[in-house]
Amino acid sequence: MGIEALKRSVLVMSAAFVLGGCGYSQTEMDAKQHEVDRLSAELKTSKQQLDDDKKKYSEALAQADKLREQIKKAGLDLEGAKNSLESEKDKLEKLNKAMLEYKTRADQLLAIEARFRDLKTRLDKLNQVGLKVVVRNNRMVIQLPGDVLFESGKDELKGEGKSVLLQVADVIRNDPTLNARNFQVAGHTDNAKYPSGGPFKDNWGLSLSRARQVLLFLTGPVGDKTSKDPKKFGGGGLDTRHWAASGYGETDPQAGDIDKQAGEEMGRNRRVELVLQPNVEEMLNLGAIH
Repeated sequence: MGIEALKRSVLVMSAAFVLGGCGYSQTEMDAKQHEVDRLSAELKTSKQQLDDDKKKYSEALAQADKLREQIKKAGLDLEGAKNSLESEKDKLEKLNKAMLEYKTRADQLLAIEARFRDLKTRLDKLNQVGLKVVVRNNRMVIQLPGDVLFESGKDELKGEGKSVLLQVADVIRNDPTLNARNFQVAGHTDNAKYPSGGPFKDNWGLSLSRARQVLLFLTGPVGDKTSKDPKKFGGGGLDTRHWAASGYGETDPQAGDIDKQAGEEMGRNRRVELVLQPNVEEMLNLGAIH
Protein backbone atom coordinates (compact mmCIF):
# COMPACT_ATOMS: atom_id res chain seq x y z
CA MET A 1 0.00 0.00 0.00
CA GLY A 2 1.29 3.50 -0.85
CA ILE A 3 2.14 6.12 1.77
CA GLU A 4 -0.60 8.56 0.70
CA ALA A 5 -3.19 5.77 0.77
CA LEU A 6 -2.10 4.81 4.25
CA LYS A 7 -2.40 8.41 5.37
CA ARG A 8 -5.96 8.63 4.04
CA SER A 9 -6.93 5.36 5.68
CA VAL A 10 -5.57 6.48 9.04
CA LEU A 11 -7.40 9.82 8.82
CA VAL A 12 -10.68 8.17 7.84
CA MET A 13 -10.43 5.68 10.67
CA SER A 14 -9.60 8.38 13.15
CA ALA A 15 -12.49 10.58 12.02
CA ALA A 16 -14.90 7.70 12.17
CA PHE A 17 -13.74 6.90 15.64
CA VAL A 18 -14.19 10.46 16.86
CA LEU A 19 -17.53 11.19 15.20
CA GLY A 20 -19.14 7.93 15.97
CA GLY A 21 -17.68 7.32 19.35
CA CYS A 22 -21.01 6.98 21.05
CA GLY A 23 -22.36 4.59 18.47
CA TYR A 24 -19.74 1.79 18.88
CA SER A 25 -19.25 -0.84 21.52
CA GLN A 26 -16.00 -1.15 23.41
CA THR A 27 -15.05 -4.18 21.34
CA GLU A 28 -15.64 -2.35 18.12
CA MET A 29 -13.73 0.63 19.43
CA ASP A 30 -10.81 -1.61 20.35
CA ALA A 31 -10.89 -3.21 16.92
CA LYS A 32 -10.91 0.14 15.19
CA GLN A 33 -8.11 1.38 17.43
CA HIS A 34 -6.13 -1.72 16.54
CA GLU A 35 -6.70 -0.99 12.87
CA VAL A 36 -5.58 2.61 13.32
CA ASP A 37 -2.46 1.44 15.16
CA ARG A 38 -1.74 -1.08 12.41
CA LEU A 39 -2.13 1.52 9.71
CA SER A 40 0.02 3.97 11.64
CA ALA A 41 2.74 1.36 12.00
CA GLU A 42 2.58 0.59 8.27
CA LEU A 43 2.78 4.32 7.56
CA LYS A 44 5.83 4.63 9.78
CA THR A 45 7.43 1.60 8.15
CA SER A 46 6.65 2.94 4.69
CA LYS A 47 8.18 6.30 5.57
CA GLN A 48 11.29 4.56 6.89
CA GLN A 49 11.48 2.46 3.73
CA LEU A 50 11.13 5.60 1.66
CA ASP A 51 13.94 7.28 3.57
CA ASP A 52 16.09 4.18 3.13
CA ASP A 53 15.30 4.06 -0.59
CA LYS A 54 16.17 7.74 -0.96
CA LYS A 55 19.45 7.18 0.85
CA LYS A 56 20.26 4.15 -1.27
CA TYR A 57 19.32 6.09 -4.40
CA SER A 58 21.64 8.94 -3.42
CA GLU A 59 24.42 6.47 -2.67
CA ALA A 60 23.77 4.75 -6.00
CA LEU A 61 23.99 8.10 -7.81
CA ALA A 62 27.26 8.90 -6.03
CA GLN A 63 28.60 5.47 -6.84
CA ALA A 64 27.50 5.88 -10.47
CA ASP A 65 29.31 9.23 -10.68
CA LYS A 66 32.40 7.65 -9.17
CA LEU A 67 32.24 4.76 -11.61
CA ARG A 68 31.80 7.15 -14.54
CA GLU A 69 34.85 9.08 -13.44
CA GLN A 70 36.85 5.88 -13.10
CA ILE A 71 35.64 4.68 -16.49
CA LYS A 72 36.56 8.04 -17.99
CA LYS A 73 40.05 7.84 -16.56
CA ALA A 74 40.37 4.22 -17.58
CA GLY A 75 39.15 5.13 -21.03
CA LEU A 76 41.80 7.81 -21.41
CA ASP A 77 44.51 5.42 -20.23
CA LEU A 78 43.30 2.72 -22.59
CA GLU A 79 43.33 5.20 -25.48
CA GLY A 80 46.87 6.20 -24.62
CA ALA A 81 47.87 2.57 -24.34
CA LYS A 82 46.23 1.89 -27.69
CA ASN A 83 48.13 4.74 -29.33
CA SER A 84 51.38 3.57 -27.74
CA LEU A 85 50.75 0.02 -28.92
CA GLU A 86 50.04 1.18 -32.47
CA SER A 87 53.22 3.28 -32.40
CA GLU A 88 55.29 0.33 -31.23
CA LYS A 89 53.66 -1.86 -33.86
CA ASP A 90 54.56 0.69 -36.54
CA LYS A 91 58.14 0.81 -35.27
CA LEU A 92 58.31 -2.98 -35.31
CA GLU A 93 57.02 -3.12 -38.87
CA LYS A 94 59.61 -0.55 -39.96
CA LEU A 95 62.33 -2.46 -38.14
CA ASN A 96 61.29 -5.73 -39.79
CA LYS A 97 61.28 -4.00 -43.19
CA ALA A 98 64.74 -2.54 -42.55
CA MET A 99 66.04 -5.92 -41.41
CA LEU A 100 64.64 -7.57 -44.53
CA GLU A 101 66.27 -4.92 -46.74
CA TYR A 102 69.53 -5.31 -44.85
CA LYS A 103 69.45 -9.10 -45.24
CA THR A 104 68.70 -8.76 -48.95
CA ARG A 105 71.60 -6.33 -49.39
CA ALA A 106 73.89 -8.50 -47.27
CA ASP A 107 73.02 -11.54 -49.40
CA GLN A 108 73.74 -9.50 -52.53
CA LEU A 109 77.11 -8.39 -51.17
CA LEU A 110 78.01 -11.94 -50.23
CA ALA A 111 77.13 -13.07 -53.74
CA ILE A 112 79.23 -10.25 -55.24
CA GLU A 113 82.14 -11.08 -52.94
CA ALA A 114 81.90 -14.74 -53.96
CA ARG A 115 81.88 -13.65 -57.60
CA PHE A 116 85.06 -11.62 -57.15
CA ARG A 117 86.75 -14.41 -55.27
CA ASP A 118 85.97 -16.63 -58.23
CA LEU A 119 87.39 -14.02 -60.63
CA LYS A 120 90.50 -13.72 -58.49
CA THR A 121 90.96 -17.50 -58.57
CA ARG A 122 90.63 -17.50 -62.36
CA LEU A 123 93.12 -14.65 -62.76
CA ASP A 124 95.57 -16.29 -60.36
CA LYS A 125 96.51 -18.56 -63.26
CA LEU A 126 98.59 -15.62 -64.44
CA ASN A 127 100.85 -16.06 -61.44
CA GLN A 128 102.30 -19.01 -63.33
CA VAL A 129 103.78 -16.62 -65.90
CA GLY A 130 105.21 -14.28 -63.29
CA LEU A 131 102.39 -11.72 -63.20
CA LYS A 132 100.69 -10.37 -60.08
CA VAL A 133 96.97 -10.07 -59.53
CA VAL A 134 96.30 -7.65 -56.68
CA VAL A 135 93.53 -5.48 -55.23
CA ARG A 136 94.56 -1.83 -55.50
CA ASN A 137 92.37 1.25 -54.98
CA ASN A 138 89.52 -1.22 -54.44
CA ARG A 139 90.00 -2.61 -57.95
CA MET A 140 91.23 -6.02 -59.04
CA VAL A 141 94.37 -5.42 -61.09
CA ILE A 142 96.69 -7.47 -63.31
CA GLN A 143 100.07 -5.78 -63.06
CA LEU A 144 102.35 -5.84 -66.12
CA PRO A 145 105.92 -4.53 -65.58
CA GLY A 146 106.56 -1.69 -68.01
CA ASP A 147 110.20 -2.67 -68.51
CA VAL A 148 109.09 -6.08 -69.78
CA LEU A 149 106.67 -4.53 -72.26
CA PHE A 150 108.59 -1.48 -73.55
CA GLU A 151 111.99 0.05 -73.98
CA SER A 152 112.61 3.22 -72.00
CA GLY A 153 110.69 6.18 -73.41
CA LYS A 154 109.07 4.14 -76.20
CA ASP A 155 105.60 2.76 -76.84
CA GLU A 156 106.49 -0.15 -79.16
CA LEU A 157 105.82 -3.55 -77.56
CA LYS A 158 108.87 -5.78 -77.13
CA GLY A 159 108.73 -9.43 -78.22
CA GLU A 160 108.91 -10.51 -74.58
CA GLY A 161 106.05 -8.18 -73.80
CA LYS A 162 103.90 -9.63 -76.56
CA SER A 163 104.52 -13.17 -75.27
CA VAL A 164 103.33 -12.12 -71.81
CA LEU A 165 100.24 -10.36 -73.19
CA LEU A 166 99.29 -13.42 -75.27
CA GLN A 167 99.33 -15.54 -72.14
CA VAL A 168 97.09 -13.00 -70.41
CA ALA A 169 94.74 -12.94 -73.41
CA ASP A 170 94.58 -16.75 -73.49
CA VAL A 171 93.48 -16.91 -69.86
CA ILE A 172 90.80 -14.24 -70.33
CA ARG A 173 89.57 -15.34 -73.78
CA ASN A 174 89.19 -19.00 -72.80
CA ASP A 175 87.23 -18.17 -69.65
CA PRO A 176 83.66 -17.06 -70.57
CA THR A 177 83.22 -15.32 -67.24
CA LEU A 178 86.39 -13.24 -67.59
CA ASN A 179 85.85 -12.66 -71.29
CA ALA A 180 82.46 -11.04 -70.58
CA ARG A 181 83.89 -8.58 -68.05
CA ASN A 182 85.00 -5.00 -68.74
CA PHE A 183 88.69 -4.10 -68.41
CA GLN A 184 90.61 -0.85 -68.49
CA VAL A 185 94.22 -0.78 -69.71
CA ALA A 186 95.92 1.84 -67.50
CA GLY A 187 99.38 3.15 -68.36
CA HIS A 188 101.70 4.55 -65.65
CA THR A 189 105.18 6.11 -65.58
CA ASP A 190 107.71 7.01 -62.92
CA ASN A 191 108.18 10.62 -61.83
CA ALA A 192 111.16 11.34 -64.13
CA LYS A 193 110.37 14.46 -66.11
CA TYR A 194 109.57 13.69 -69.74
CA PRO A 195 112.22 15.18 -72.07
CA SER A 196 111.25 18.41 -73.76
CA GLY A 197 110.44 17.99 -77.44
CA GLY A 198 109.71 14.25 -77.11
CA PRO A 199 107.02 12.73 -79.35
CA PHE A 200 104.61 12.10 -76.49
CA LYS A 201 104.81 15.66 -75.05
CA ASP A 202 104.67 14.49 -71.42
CA ASN A 203 104.33 11.45 -69.16
CA TRP A 204 100.58 11.43 -69.67
CA GLY A 205 101.08 11.13 -73.41
CA LEU A 206 103.64 8.32 -72.97
CA SER A 207 101.49 6.35 -70.53
CA LEU A 208 98.38 6.72 -72.69
CA SER A 209 100.19 5.68 -75.85
CA ARG A 210 101.59 2.59 -74.13
CA ALA A 211 98.12 1.68 -72.80
CA ARG A 212 96.74 2.08 -76.31
CA GLN A 213 99.39 -0.25 -77.77
CA VAL A 214 98.59 -2.91 -75.17
CA LEU A 215 94.86 -2.47 -75.88
CA LEU A 216 95.34 -2.83 -79.65
CA PHE A 217 97.45 -5.95 -79.20
CA LEU A 218 95.08 -7.64 -76.75
CA THR A 219 92.07 -7.01 -79.02
CA GLY A 220 93.87 -7.71 -82.30
CA PRO A 221 93.22 -10.85 -84.38
CA VAL A 222 94.82 -14.04 -83.11
CA GLY A 223 97.99 -14.91 -85.06
CA ASP A 224 100.37 -17.86 -85.10
CA LYS A 225 101.02 -18.57 -81.44
CA THR A 226 103.52 -21.28 -82.29
CA SER A 227 105.76 -18.93 -84.25
CA LYS A 228 108.94 -17.59 -82.66
CA ASP A 229 108.73 -14.49 -84.83
CA PRO A 230 107.05 -11.71 -82.81
CA LYS A 231 105.72 -10.21 -86.04
CA LYS A 232 103.57 -13.30 -86.55
CA PHE A 233 102.19 -13.40 -83.00
CA GLY A 234 99.05 -11.56 -84.02
CA GLY A 235 96.87 -10.36 -81.14
CA GLY A 236 94.94 -11.64 -78.19
CA GLY A 237 91.57 -11.83 -79.90
CA LEU A 238 89.69 -10.21 -77.00
CA ASP A 239 86.32 -8.50 -77.48
CA THR A 240 86.86 -4.79 -78.18
CA ARG A 241 83.50 -3.94 -76.56
CA HIS A 242 84.91 -4.78 -73.13
CA TRP A 243 88.19 -2.88 -73.33
CA ALA A 244 89.29 0.75 -72.96
CA ALA A 245 92.59 2.59 -72.38
CA SER A 246 93.72 5.42 -70.12
CA GLY A 247 96.98 7.14 -69.17
CA TYR A 248 97.86 8.30 -65.66
CA GLY A 249 101.43 9.45 -66.21
CA GLU A 250 103.22 9.75 -62.87
CA THR A 251 100.05 10.76 -60.95
CA ASP A 252 99.25 7.34 -59.45
CA PRO A 253 102.47 5.77 -58.12
CA GLN A 254 102.28 2.44 -56.34
CA ALA A 255 105.66 3.02 -54.67
CA GLY A 256 107.04 6.21 -53.15
CA ASP A 257 105.12 9.33 -54.05
CA ILE A 258 104.88 11.73 -56.97
CA ASP A 259 107.66 13.98 -55.69
CA LYS A 260 110.10 11.42 -54.33
CA GLN A 261 110.90 7.97 -55.72
CA ALA A 262 113.96 5.80 -55.24
CA GLY A 263 115.38 3.81 -58.16
CA GLU A 264 113.59 0.60 -57.24
CA GLU A 265 110.36 2.51 -56.70
CA MET A 266 110.63 4.15 -60.11
CA GLY A 267 110.93 0.68 -61.67
CA ARG A 268 107.74 -0.46 -59.95
CA ASN A 269 105.87 2.63 -61.08
CA ARG A 270 106.71 2.07 -64.75
CA ARG A 271 103.90 -0.34 -65.46
CA VAL A 272 100.70 -1.13 -67.32
CA GLU A 273 97.70 -2.41 -65.36
CA LEU A 274 94.70 -4.35 -66.61
CA VAL A 275 91.96 -3.20 -64.27
CA LEU A 276 88.84 -5.33 -63.94
CA GLN A 277 85.93 -2.88 -63.85
CA PRO A 278 83.14 -3.57 -61.36
CA ASN A 279 79.53 -3.07 -62.27
CA VAL A 280 77.53 -0.50 -60.29
CA GLU A 281 76.04 -3.13 -57.97
CA GLU A 282 79.51 -4.50 -57.30
CA MET A 283 80.86 -1.40 -55.56
CA LEU A 284 82.00 -3.03 -52.32
CA ASN A 285 85.17 -3.26 -50.31
CA LEU A 286 87.42 -5.81 -51.98
CA GLY A 287 90.05 -5.62 -49.24
CA ALA A 288 88.80 -8.89 -47.75
CA ILE A 289 89.59 -10.76 -50.97
CA HIS A 290 93.08 -12.28 -50.89
